[in-house]
Amino acid sequence: MFYNKSISDNGTIILSEEIPNVRSVALGIWVGIGSRDEPEELGGMSHFLEHLVFKGTPTYNARQISETFDSLGAELNAFTAKETTCFYTRLLDEHLPKGFEVLADMLSNPSFKEQDILSERQVVLEEISLHEDSPDERIHDLFSNALFSDHPLGKPVLGRIDTVKNFSHKDIVSYYDSRYAPQNMVIAAAGSLKHNDLVKLVNRHFTNKRSSDFKRKSFAPVVESHLMAYKKKTEQAHICYGTEGLSANDKDRFIVSVLDNILGGGMSSRLFQEIREKRGLAYSVYSYHSVHTETGSFTLYAGTSPNKAKEVIAIMQDQLQLLVDEKVATEELNRAKQHLKGQLVLGLESTSHRMMRLGKSELAHGEILSVDELINRIDAVSQDDIQGIAKQLFVPSKMILTIVGPFDIEHFSSSEFVKQTTL
Repeated sequence: MFYNKSISDNGTIILSEEIPNVRSVALGIWVGIGSRDEPEELGGMSHFLEHLVFKGTPTYNARQISETFDSLGAELNAFTAKETTCFYTRLLDEHLPKGFEVLADMLSNPSFKEQDILSERQVVLEEISLHEDSPDERIHDLFSNALFSDHPLGKPVLGRIDTVKNFSHKDIVSYYDSRYAPQNMVIAAAGSLKHNDLVKLVNRHFTNKRSSDFKRKSFAPVVESHLMAYKKKTEQAHICYGTEGLSANDKDRFIVSVLDNILGGGMSSRLFQEIREKRGLAYSVYSYHSVHTETGSFTLYAGTSPNKAKEVIAIMQDQLQLLVDEKVATEELNRAKQHLKGQLVLGLESTSHRMMRLGKSELAHGEILSVDELINRIDAVSQDDIQGIAKQLFVPSKMILTIVGPFDIEHFSSSEFVKQTTL
């Protein structure tokens, strides 16, 4: 096995991958909690907690945390997603003990001072406002909301201004206590380290014995064709068109990865060639497939001039229909596979990438496949597989269209979309 796995004294999963001939270590503490796990009135709490963890502990205040990692020549950051939160650092191998000590203290003993809550609340509100003013980012939240509707996966990671404004100290402590427990956490590291040394560090510094009875509510979303328009004075129209994808453990997810690469994964992809190269209709155009516990999303994105939006949407629809109607050529299929495998192998040169792969795979899939296993599954994808999954995914009654731009929803109204929402 290319990685090591242990369980700490308090029940936390520990994963490591030892990489020879490097001097750095990428370390991440993962929490299997994200925006989907929040009650409606606490929308954005997971992301808010991510911020507050950096505000200090009884041992290290916020400035001391920053100064410590700066003095180690280390990177320190975090992110929140729909189903996970991750706090991570990359540092020289000799500084791993100190880096882990401080990071573990941040996660185990956050102070949650009232003054810090007030100041960081304003920071997060500004972040939400910035996001609202960035249509190329906002469009993806709108797409998730239209696709998943009342399902928890439709919630924005940042939350809403009205919910974030009302978080109380009690709300924050209660949410932290019920979610940030060892059984919901994974510690992953990759680089110049020994697994036994990491286990010792965890058992010495990560001694949180907090227990949690939190259980994620998992149920399939109801997806129906939906047009959502957000009228905003912008220079470009921002478009997301797509549908429900596959879940994290669906055996066919590798087929969708190859399909995604054919459609919008590189400069030779169909969307890039048809929309950008041949017609010059967009600078940014791509597709992506996101997987979650019980479902996923498959999305096409393009930013174009408002008067070209209908043309771009028509091309997107035509390209999806082509994948349904016709088998991909052998040469195109092989090119997509090689591109996918190349990106996979190139990522191995990064300790951060390897650490992320360990943590994400453990939480999302419950298994960590070797690169050879991944390559074998990619190579096994056939022309029939691509056409079959296209027929399964691209069903007209489940297609979602979201648009941000300077026009009314009537501009795009069509009987194809049974639900229409103007924001």
